[in-house]
Amino acid sequence: MSGDPKEIKLVNNALANGTRKKVMNFLAEGDRRIEEIGETVGKAMLDYHLKLLKQAGLIELEEGSASLSEYGRNFIEEKAGEGTDKSPDLSGAKPVEIAELRQLLPCIADPTKFRIIANMTPSPGGTLKALEPLFPRGRYSEKVGALITQKGDVLTTIYGSGKVTITMIKNEAEAKKLLGDLKETINGAIAKGIAPAPREKVRVDPMEVYKYLPQTNCGECGEQGCYTFAIKLMGGDTALEKCPTLEEPEYATSLEHLRVLSAYI
Repeated sequence: MSGDPKEIKLVNNALANGTRKKVMNFLAEGDRRIEEIGETVGKAMLDYHLKLLKQAGLIELEEGSASLSEYGRNFIEEKAGEGTDKSPDLSGAKPVEIAELRQLLPCIADPTKFRIIANMTPSPGGTLKALEPLFPRGRYSEKVGALITQKGDVLTTIYGSGKVTITMIKNEAEAKKLLGDLKETINGAIAKGIAPAPREKVRVDPMEVYKYLPQTNCGECGEQGCYTFAIKLMGGDTALEKCPTLEEPEYATSLEHLRVLSAYI
């Protein structure tokens, strides 16, 4: 395949989805029957995912089976080579302390829960990216320079500056416990000097995405309803920015949760 911008866009779009990446990695082990692929990566929208990979020239489909194309195999090998000897190194990082719990505020999305703002010292800076694998539901955002993690409905955001926010907590006691656990997890990795290998992302169910959407079915995103939008979002065919309602203040916490969930799609 050439370096034509249209072809590059097709490949980037095909590999912007976690399920399609899993398909590629599975096929790297050898040709597979479609049924085998479904059993391994999930059967939801499988035909659609395979179609996109085929359109991008990454795989070949024939009589109920799939295989990597020559281009797809070369692509996998090149990516594997890029990752050689690049394990995150934490040897220069310093242990952190939670310096203060500055604010305890009501959550916008749920007035019965709280949102806290704390401060971590020294500021972790770029170390956060190496710490991402510590959290099963963790994503480092280059755009905001922050590590965002989720456990249940509780969302924690650690900024490179040292600022820490936690949403959907019950009280100050829970906040202090979560901050203590966070400190222990980070300092444990720093003591070892090397972050663990990246973990398999948690598979997201469409209903989990749907519950954080406005559920107004207003159609402003261009879809028939919020559940359809959730399905399209999981397929990589739309973006959170397409839902203007999520930009309203009352949905601020929901939007934070959806940004985390979108990392596993």
